[in-house]
Amino acid sequence: MGLLAPSLLIGADDVRQTPVVKAVAQALPSVVNIRTETVQEVLDPFAELFSDFWNPYYRQPRQDVRRSLGSGVVIHEDGYIITNDHVVRRATKIRVKFANGREYEADRVAYDQRSDLALLRILLPKGSKTRFTPVPFARDGDLLLGETVIALGNPFGLGGSVSRGILSSRDRQVPQADEILDMANWLQTDAAINPGNSGGPLINLNGDLIGINVAIHREGQGIGFAIPIARVNETLGKFFTPEHLRGLWLGARVRLDGNRLRLALVEANSPAAKAGLRAGDTVLEVNETPVADFVDWAKETAGRGKEKLSLKIFRGGRVMTVTLALLPEERAFNSKVIEDRLGLTVRTLTKDLAEQLGLSFYGGYLITKVAARGPGGSAGLEAGAVIQRVDDSQPQSLMAFARDIHSREPNAQVRLSVVWEIQRGAFFQRRSGVATVKVR
Repeated sequence: MGLLAPSLLIGADDVRQTPVVKAVAQALPSVVNIRTETVQEVLDPFAELFSDFWNPYYRQPRQDVRRSLGSGVVIHEDGYIITNDHVVRRATKIRVKFANGREYEADRVAYDQRSDLALLRILLPKGSKTRFTPVPFARDGDLLLGETVIALGNPFGLGGSVSRGILSSRDRQVPQADEILDMANWLQTDAAINPGNSGGPLINLNGDLIGINVAIHREGQGIGFAIPIARVNETLGKFFTPEHLRGLWLGARVRLDGNRLRLALVEANSPAAKAGLRAGDTVLEVNETPVADFVDWAKETAGRGKEKLSLKIFRGGRVMTVTLALLPEERAFNSKVIEDRLGLTVRTLTKDLAEQLGLSFYGGYLITKVAARGPGGSAGLEAGAVIQRVDDSQPQSLMAFARDIHSREPNAQVRLSVVWEIQRGAFFQRRSGVATVKVR
């Protein structure tokens, strides 16, 4: 067989440079393999017996080191990485490795079990100027049913791997805020997603991130799932807030919309709302410093000594500047908010308080006083009842409870799920009910 004519070789590389190849080349520098170690102390049943004879030399705690593998993707040049929370949960040591062989230690700096997302940051020596390549974000709704998608990651610990498929489903149930995600909320693809792919990126042919690989369907072939970019945006918006970072109340969250930073939500009655900010505003500058991503936003809104903010925004074809002051959350949200708006004095029902009161359970918020003519009294609530749910959610703290009630409009109705417990001899009789209270 003779050699091919040079003319036949011209353009061969161009033919091989398919959209998939180009998208992978763009995204791969942002993808990391994640290796974790979890050290657990193992209980030795003979330790106490032998320690009587061998102390102080014998008693050394046994440790069991468990290792796991996963994937992640860089979202900021400073070394911030997003992955699944289940990949790094309880890990005592995290190492990330790039496709070019560079390896670093990383730390988990934030997590959200409800969305199964965690934020890592690569640990660099002080003064290091190393920068990393972040993956570009797709817009929240920029998903085409049937479009080619690519899953990148570390399946079975095999290193950087690529699989191609299509977006099989995008119009799934939209979760409510802070709701636990499951299959009904994920993107579906037939791109191969295997153990070790968890936490890696799902990208489109532009190389833009459209989701974070999370799971496969055990009983189906070609059914993989990814957390949609809209939920990634929502969760990152929560991580990079003054509330999360410094306990200061702003009452606004941002999201990435292509190459723009927009306000995703503004809480009613918050400093942001009182300053005139609205969901959908494009944020151009904070304190006269341009901001283009979550980290820029966090540095300017949650930095030390930055309790007063000046924001330049774009809205309706106009550029405007608003000023506001952040408030300490502990001062803004406490039991007095609930007392003022619901006419209820409440305490967190801790284990110690439950034991003092002779209750067989703890958790929730104990009503200690009901204002005679307040909304709670009008709804039939009495002292001694325990509030366990507010509408369809369970407040994680008294501060979260007060924040929720503070955000309600006057005359809005809130459903409080409550329980009462009465001890009769050695037995406890428990009743439950729901009271609809009008916020004042």
